[in-house]
Amino acid sequence: MSGSGSDDELAEVAFRDVPPDEGARAGRRWWDANAQDYLAEHGDFLGPADFVWCPEGLREADAALLGDVAGRDVLEIGAGAAQCSRWLAARGARVLSTDVSHAMLAAGRGYDEAAGTQVPVLVADARALPLPPASFDVVFTAFGALPFVPDAAAVHAEAARVLRPGGRWVFAVTHPVRWAFPDDPVGLTAVRSYFDRRPYVELAASGRVLYAEYHRTVGDHVADVVGAGLVLDRIVEPPWPAGHDRTWGGWGPVRGALLPGTAIFVAHRPQDTAG
Repeated sequence: MSGSGSDDELAEVAFRDVPPDEGARAGRRWWDANAQDYLAEHGDFLGPADFVWCPEGLREADAALLGDVAGRDVLEIGAGAAQCSRWLAARGARVLSTDVSHAMLAAGRGYDEAAGTQVPVLVADARALPLPPASFDVVFTAFGALPFVPDAAAVHAEAARVLRPGGRWVFAVTHPVRWAFPDDPVGLTAVRSYFDRRPYVELAASGRVLYAEYHRTVGDHVADVVGAGLVLDRIVEPPWPAGHDRTWGGWGPVRGALLPGTAIFVAHRPQDTAG
């Protein structure tokens, strides 16, 4: 990953602390600047109207982590080009796709034309959703929002707020174990502490943050879910499937045969107990 434009050429890669607001702004800028390149590289794999949870290729059609969505109100955060929402709409869900990047959502309009759909979209920060409480039966994200914000707890709190009692919150993130190992799939030797929570940061020569991605441990994710008043039901760790030879950043068949690359957390908002 890298920045774009003559003033934003990548000059340094490091694990370092950055001011929270600066890291969050960098995420929005990066996705706006790189939306077309990202979809050109990964669009065929993700499909215009398919629901792929992770680089391992786990699909919602097989995993059924959201349950029966027919007739349900479903919110996708960090939706990108809304491929997953488009797939859900075809199965009877009433969907709303949100993303912080206007460019990613705009790119999805081409997919709408290809699929013959028109998924409602909203440019919104997942940490402050402009949506009423208890308005959705399901909230989910497949690698959206959470890896790119410094305050993930705010995302979980918003998911809990907009969920109806009994509603489901499902999110896929980079597996925390993966952060201890380099992208080089040959050595597979841990090169940094699993407990080093400094984000991965790409910097311009000026020192400007071009890209920031945040690491959290399994315990951090669980604490954030519980802290939002939600109940954790299960954690899914998709194995690398035989015959899947696609390489995606640090994911690939060599590394994937030995280490998990993705963790998917399934949680729900408990039923209200007040009289």
